[in-house]
Amino acid sequence: MEEVTKPSLTQRFKSFIVECRRVWQVTKKPTREELKVIVKVTGIGILIIGFIGFTINILWQLFLQ
Repeated sequence: MEEVTKPSLTQRFKSFIVECRRVWQVTKKPTREELKVIVKVTGIGILIIGFIGFTINILWQLFLQ
C-alpha cells in the first residue's frame, strides 16, 4: 500500500490562491439591470425574514402572558 501524505501549509495556500485567481477571472461586473434585480430580491428577502421574526415574537409574547 502507498502512503498518502498530506500537503504542506504552503502548498495548500498556493493552491488556494490559484483557485481564487481562477474564480476572479470568471466573475463579471453586473449590469445596472442585474444590480436592480439583486437589490429588489435581497430587500424582499430581508422583509420576509423580518416579518417572520416579528410574527414569532408577537406570538411568543401572547403565549407567555
